[in-house]
Amino acid sequence: MDKTYTITRHICPRNCYSSCSMLGYTVNGRLTKVSGDPKHGYTNGLLCAKGYNYLQHVYHPDRLKYPMRQVPRGSGNWQRISWTQAIDLIAEKIIELYQHYDSHLSLALNKYSGNMGILHHAMEGFFNGLGKTSRAIGNPCWAPGMDALYYDFGEHHTSDMVDIRHAKTIILWGINPVWTSIHSMPYILGAKQRGAKVITIDPVYTETAKKSDTYIQIKPRSDGALALAIAKYIFEHDLYDADFISRHTHGWTELTEYLRHSSMEEALKQCGQTIEAIQYLAEVLSKNKPAYFWVGFGMQRHQNGGQNIRAINALAAITGNLGRKGSGVQFGQRATWKFSYNILKAEPKDKKRSTGVRPLDFNDFANELQKQQNPPVKLLWITSRNLLTQSGNIEQLKQSLQELELIVTLDHFLTETATFSDLVLPATTQFEEWDVVASYWHHWISINQPAISPYYESKSELEIARMLSKRLNEYEQNFSAFPTDLTDEEFIDQEFTDEFYQALQIQNWRELLNGPRRVNLPKTAWESLDFKTPSGKMELFSTRAENEQLSPFGMALLNEQKTSKYPYLLLLNHEPFRINSQFQNLNSYKQINPEPCIYLHPALAMEKGIQSNSLIKLFNSHGQVTIRAKYSEDVENHTLVIHPNHPLINQLIDFIPTDMGKMVTGGNGNALNDLYVNIEKLT
Repeated sequence: MDKTYTITRHICPRNCYSSCSMLGYTVNGRLTKVSGDPKHGYTNGLLCAKGYNYLQHVYHPDRLKYPMRQVPRGSGNWQRISWTQAIDLIAEKIIELYQHYDSHLSLALNKYSGNMGILHHAMEGFFNGLGKTSRAIGNPCWAPGMDALYYDFGEHHTSDMVDIRHAKTIILWGINPVWTSIHSMPYILGAKQRGAKVITIDPVYTETAKKSDTYIQIKPRSDGALALAIAKYIFEHDLYDADFISRHTHGWTELTEYLRHSSMEEALKQCGQTIEAIQYLAEVLSKNKPAYFWVGFGMQRHQNGGQNIRAINALAAITGNLGRKGSGVQFGQRATWKFSYNILKAEPKDKKRSTGVRPLDFNDFANELQKQQNPPVKLLWITSRNLLTQSGNIEQLKQSLQELELIVTLDHFLTETATFSDLVLPATTQFEEWDVVASYWHHWISINQPAISPYYESKSELEIARMLSKRLNEYEQNFSAFPTDLTDEEFIDQEFTDEFYQALQIQNWRELLNGPRRVNLPKTAWESLDFKTPSGKMELFSTRAENEQLSPFGMALLNEQKTSKYPYLLLLNHEPFRINSQFQNLNSYKQINPEPCIYLHPALAMEKGIQSNSLIKLFNSHGQVTIRAKYSEDVENHTLVIHPNHPLINQLIDFIPTDMGKMVTGGNGNALNDLYVNIEKLT
């Protein structure tokens, strides 16, 4: 038997900062090893714990092998069917609904970030090729923050991580890279060894905070109040960078008037800090430059989430910490996503069919399904998403789903959402398909090539779109405009423009098979100081925000939300061993995290009479759950943290719109971290 390895290149396509480049080692058609790719200039040959456990994922005994049909829905009565039967069932329902409603608006797609590859836009392309359909729009992850960057800077850029070596101060604000971006830690620790001071600002004393020089524990939701207090101190003590402000910002006069009339006392109360802490931060940012801000996604998952990010943007600007090496506000970027997106551009040849999308709010999907009645949604396609573990109003959502005639889910496993579906289709992994993936954090692009044949009868999203389009066109010529004659590699050909090749300094995407390439972007974000705003400057006062009935200033105090009935804020943190519900079924994960727990401060536990490791009732107006409690001095007294996150918490979650999100993503985010609850010990 041949023991020689065949080595192939891959990229982890999950919704993660790192987008790790990987090498697959195959012997006799079986993947036997996965390692990091040392040619990747950001991840440098390392993987996280999830990456090193991909073999468990690929060959997991519970992985879906065949198309399955459940009759009736929710019964658990699954029948194996052929791909021909599955495609026929779907095509017949699409045709039936079109004939009944004279449009495709009864078809809906709900998809998000289970796979970030460009070819995984195939289902959107297929839906576009039918005509106007219904589509979940918005973003559950970063919508408010992306709007905040849009209002202040005009575009979304991040610095290359190597730029952090020039920083003298590093502010890790609401980000826990030890858990969620492990590949960034060598850069942060390297800067620290060269003398940079690392400051973590967070409601929780995280693993990252424990490795920092200074930790500032603030109250949840109060990031903007803290930034305002620092800015007011800087203004009142002439610590601002007058030259930078004059040359590169818009709205300083208006902002100073706002700061002059803001209450320092109220700001300190809201963020839970002393004037001494404010003085320390103000002087560090003003005197120990350049300062590098990395702001996390959690702080913008509040009702004031976008305003929190805008406040930090303003703080960086008035201290002159933008556009110079080792400075800037880092959140997320799309500058490396230079694809043509031809895969999305199929349009019906029948000009009588309208094109476009009837939007369904991603974060309020239960209500949206019920609201749309002209025509109602009757077929729902779910892919790259576990809808029932990532949504609010779960019971209402289940009721809405019961009104549908066909629910199709494409996945690797029989997830909570799959068990609520009529048809479940087995999907390939990144080791069984072609794709290209860019990062929303670093500047590197990687290719993904097949290492092994598709697992049993699993198929890629692209192959399924082609099959379905072909079947519909057999029913009626040009019924679907999605291409059926292009190979995977030909689809990739179409995604690379001359501009993209120039940015990658290659002639053809196949050169990526020799190793990842960095997109030729400035290593320092906004190095040219040419901002893409109406004024051409960083906008401390934004008329675009004002026109959207938002505060024009990048600063604001909080509106209190909690009530005496539900006085505790429950934070939903991200963790190192899974991404939402992905990887939770791996044996290695189960051994590390056997059950979810609520962590609370011992003083609060004593006040409520709760013993560590005892079961408690966690409840609000939406529902209640029973969960184990554990003591932790890492959390503030009236703050709770769940670890690991668990779908049972969705029973408590409503849709609470954040302040921003519509400008960039089409819908406001969900204020998932404004989850107010109460707790009781169980007798």
